[in-house]
Amino acid sequence: MDFSISPDLAALRDRIETFVEAHILPVEADRSAWDAHDNIAEEPLQALRAKARAEGLWCPQVSPENGGLGIGKIGMAVTYETMNRSIFGPVVFNAAAPDDGNMMVLEALGTEAQRERWLAPIVRGEVRSAFAMTEPAPGGGSDPGMMRTTATRDGDAYVIRGRKWFITGAGAAEHFILMARTSDDPRRGLTAFLHHRDDPGWEIVRRIPIMGPEEHGGHCEIVYDGLRIPAENVLLEEGRGLKVTQTRLGPARLTHCMRWLGLAKRCIEIARDYAARREGFGVRLADRESVQVMLGDLAMQVEVGRLLVMKAAWEIDRGGYAQKEVSMAKIHVANLLHKAADTAIQINGARGYSTDTVLEWIYRYARQARLVDGADEVHKMVINRHLADQGTGFYRWETAP
Repeated sequence: MDFSISPDLAALRDRIETFVEAHILPVEADRSAWDAHDNIAEEPLQALRAKARAEGLWCPQVSPENGGLGIGKIGMAVTYETMNRSIFGPVVFNAAAPDDGNMMVLEALGTEAQRERWLAPIVRGEVRSAFAMTEPAPGGGSDPGMMRTTATRDGDAYVIRGRKWFITGAGAAEHFILMARTSDDPRRGLTAFLHHRDDPGWEIVRRIPIMGPEEHGGHCEIVYDGLRIPAENVLLEEGRGLKVTQTRLGPARLTHCMRWLGLAKRCIEIARDYAARREGFGVRLADRESVQVMLGDLAMQVEVGRLLVMKAAWEIDRGGYAQKEVSMAKIHVANLLHKAADTAIQINGARGYSTDTVLEWIYRYARQARLVDGADEVHKMVINRHLADQGTGFYRWETAP
């Protein structure tokens, strides 16, 4: 593949980089602009979002006809990495999870009426959304076939009963994509539904406390007890829930990696800056071979991650599914983020462990990276399944037509 990017994409990346430096990093540095859950508070967020929209930096992942920039997955790889130089970057540009993945799946699979009703308000930044799939044991987690939440047809509606948990953003969401079982068919047993926060028959029973900083709306446990969803709110069609999850989760996993690369680079930036200034026993940290090895290794691992992400993005942009490529990127970049934060804290010493930098924020956040959207072990199983199916073809380069 050609690793060069177009002048237009380079210009967009540079504009985002300038915006992050000039507008977002100063807000990040002001702890009074943070909310109680270590995220950006609503007032400064809305002010920054208005500026981003005014500068034409809004929703790069969505097509122009639906209100975005339509830059494709390769373009997203370039710009998302740049956005997440700040811990608050992606949400400012309306490119943060879970809205990011929900917008992409609604654009890809929603009817025209569904896109107008459920997608457009998210794109405009008027509402937030959530994807309600994961369930407490013995329900569905990484294996959606274990799903126990049911949707029973009753006239022109479906009645939903069940429990979900760790639903990201649910506490602040108005629009929900809900996965439920409509039959016992192993391939066609799940269905995706759209519902609104104000619909009766469901409730958030708790916002689950977590180790790390939280997305807006937290990670919630939900009980569905008779929620009625009109048949017109089925996404795609009854029994095609697995298709919906595949359409959403593959690109969403990859966009996580894009953003995590930006955070990993920020860790290196903070570590290099401190190492250049800090002396011990008459020698700058930056001049110590041990520190140079640590930073050089991180720089190499970031570049490996970028190549994995870019290959997966290229494959998706040309019409492929990139399942094994996304799994490889997800494993590598999730572990890289944790290592980058840990190494940067070590180089910064007590300063890194304090809240004087965002390293401790990134460190707490990084631990969940190896769990969300499939644990490392699940993705290694996926890679092995492709290896078993393809044999030596697993490694074959594609031949140009």
